Amino acid sequence: MADEPKGLNKPVKLKADLASFLGTSELPRTEITKKLWDYIKGEGLQTKTENGKAENAGKYIVADAKLLPIFRNTFSTSKSGKVTDLRNLNEGQTINMMQMAAVVGANVE
Repeated sequence: MADEPKGLNKPVKLKADLASFLGTSELPRTEITKKLWDYIKGEGLQTKTENGKAENAGKYIVADAKLLPIFRNTFSTSKSGKVTDLRNLNEGQTINMMQMAAVVGANVE
């Protein structure tokens, strides 16, 4: 009998915006992150400067119309006390790639 997937490989339930974006209701966190990155890279949505124009490289991710609702679901406090609040993000603004874990966490049940 196969072992149940655990930790990051265990499927989690996606909230509505993310489920709609990815076309599925459950995925492991690793797959969610990979699929988001595939989209970001495929659309060239990275930039080297905060709120800069998309230039397909860099540590900032430009929010387009499809990513915006997902990013806007994010309001969390890390164990170290750092707050990630993207609720007022606008299309064309950026998030730091280090905030992707918070985004994924905010969009799963």
